[in-house]
Amino acid sequence: MNTVERALMHGLFIHLHHNIDKAIDFGMFKNLNDIVEEVSDGSLLIGPEANDDAAVFRMPGDSGLMVAKMESHCSPCVPRPYDSAATGAGGAMRDVVAMGGQPLFLLDFIGTRPLEEEVIVGACGFKGKCDCGKCEIMTSGERVNLMVKGIRDMCEAMGVFVVGGGLSTSFSDIVPAVVAAVIGRLVIDEPLTKPAKNVGDRLIIMGSTGNDGNDTLYRAGLVDVMRPAMALFSEERATMEAALAVIKTGKVNACSDLGAAGIGAAVSESVRFGGLGAKVELASAPVTVDGLTPEEILICETQARMLFQVAPEDAAEVIDASCARGTCAYDIGEITDEKEAVFLFGGREIARIPHKPPAELFE
Repeated sequence: MNTVERALMHGLFIHLHHNIDKAIDFGMFKNLNDIVEEVSDGSLLIGPEANDDAAVFRMPGDSGLMVAKMESHCSPCVPRPYDSAATGAGGAMRDVVAMGGQPLFLLDFIGTRPLEEEVIVGACGFKGKCDCGKCEIMTSGERVNLMVKGIRDMCEAMGVFVVGGGLSTSFSDIVPAVVAAVIGRLVIDEPLTKPAKNVGDRLIIMGSTGNDGNDTLYRAGLVDVMRPAMALFSEERATMEAALAVIKTGKVNACSDLGAAGIGAAVSESVRFGGLGAKVELASAPVTVDGLTPEEILICETQARMLFQVAPEDAAEVIDASCARGTCAYDIGEITDEKEAVFLFGGREIARIPHKPPAELFE
């Protein structure tokens, strides 16, 4: 197992970001929702136990479908509060888009230390003292303003209302709580879902990859400094509009946004949940920075990206539909009948991610 395989599998199989069901009994919610559905005029089509990008439900008396997602971005707000709050909101919006929805409104919650207390903003923030000389000391209240502004600016860029939220200043931890919930409306008749569906489908990526967003490497203990993803406001709007145009073609069989662990997680989770495999050529993915390593292309968490699975005969139409909206898309691989995701660069194997983690991952 090489370094990038260890980092990606740690994120996919160990860290709770991708394994919430290890800490929370989703069956409890499934049972509750079944009870509520018996007495409600609404219905839940995709709930938390589905482990998909977002929930999908039908409001009472509404013939359309609604989409909902809540996402936290707490730890990244220690070194980079403005961008990380913005990308937390943007990530929740992309999850709504991934199901085929148009984001409409947002609620947010921030929990922090008392507003007058000092906090360290920068790479040393997790240690409680600055050793690098590059961090900024500010009050908790000033940091709250940065996080609120990040959420506000992302909502402006995406045309999403902020309709409410909450604030607590009773936190004592170094890491603040930053949570965004986004509600949207489906723009197609039936929701898209994350699991891979068909052997032979092409993998189409929308948006370009940079070297920002190394959270997965940091959480796996493989880098010393967390470098959260930068907020990409105009790019997020362009990606959303192009993605919805592609989705409305009716040619998308499966869809996922590229958030935590980037291409690696989006592909690996999709094929694992679908019981299939994938072969990805990372050299075909567009990049924004010259000299990116294959490992960075695989796992970096650059924002404003989506991944679609389409039949081979529909790939050109989907790519054209995306490019027509100003955001070009690229064919980077295919769905296979194997039980693993294989990532190549120029034909050279970079990582091989099985559906079940090897025993050595836990050593």
